[in-house]
Amino acid sequence: MNISRITRLSIYAAFISMAALPISTIAQPANDKNVRMVVPLAAGSTVDAVARSIAPGLARATGHQFIVENLAGAGGIPGTTQLVKAAPDGLTIGMISSNHVINPGIYKHVPYDTLKDITPIVVVATVPLVLVVNPKVPAKDVKELLAYAKANPGKLNYGSAGNGSTLHLAGELLVNQTGIDIKHVPYRGTGQLVIDLLSGEVQMGFVSISQVMSHVKAGSLRALALSTTKRSTALPDLPTLAEAGVPKYDFDAWIAVVGPAGLPKESVDNYATAIRTAMDSPEAKNVISGQGLMVLNIGPKEATAFFQSELDKHQKLVKQSGATLD
Repeated sequence: MNISRITRLSIYAAFISMAALPISTIAQPANDKNVRMVVPLAAGSTVDAVARSIAPGLARATGHQFIVENLAGAGGIPGTTQLVKAAPDGLTIGMISSNHVINPGIYKHVPYDTLKDITPIVVVATVPLVLVVNPKVPAKDVKELLAYAKANPGKLNYGSAGNGSTLHLAGELLVNQTGIDIKHVPYRGTGQLVIDLLSGEVQMGFVSISQVMSHVKAGSLRALALSTTKRSTALPDLPTLAEAGVPKYDFDAWIAVVGPAGLPKESVDNYATAIRTAMDSPEAKNVISGQGLMVLNIGPKEATAFFQSELDKHQKLVKQSGATLD
């Protein structure tokens, strides 16, 4: 075998070995370093569950270990602050929620720009909310609920996870579109809210499917409708609010993966591909199904417009609600 043939075979073998490398090995030279996945919400939250479910798949796809870091509090602002201040080297990304586009309206000071200081990568899923009532409420469907609320203005109250939370804004949108007079009762999180829904301390509220599924099946809470325009596979017989009598109603929470501003396009595209692969893993599918999520996979090209649209929509609702936190 002559030298030129040996050289050609060596080059060919090198290309084959490069093709077999994980996605980010070629794009990012520091392959021996861990990647921080900042989750600006508490451990055990829906966002945290999704982050932890895709971390093993991301490790397999990229060759990096992904360390989920929960930095909760103040609507996710402290955690997001650390994310946006990180170097755009691909070694820090974050998984955020709709709170990101709500916070500018309810906090007087947010130390970063909601849009300019992040690099959108993928909007991975929506979190449908379910409108539930305590069984003592004389309403078996949305039309009966609206009729009762209009006949008894100010008598019903609805609970939420706090002023300006997605659950609060979901209720505010219902008020806006139906003209009913119901009182808002803010809680600090959903734990006590669900307890008080069960006892009848509050009569109604919007809650994520995973938090009330068992109570709905047991009959201790009555589910009337979903907040999204599409039905959920978790509750396939439950109509949407649009189907149930509020034709323009459409509200959901969502989960997205972002990086700090200036993240190179190559890293963004590689992460988008890796995230889609990780979302297909058995561990991720189990969590997605268990949480009642709807997969979106809005990629980098569409994600920027999505964030702008969601910011506009949520700021309008926040202003309407009058919610402030500092």
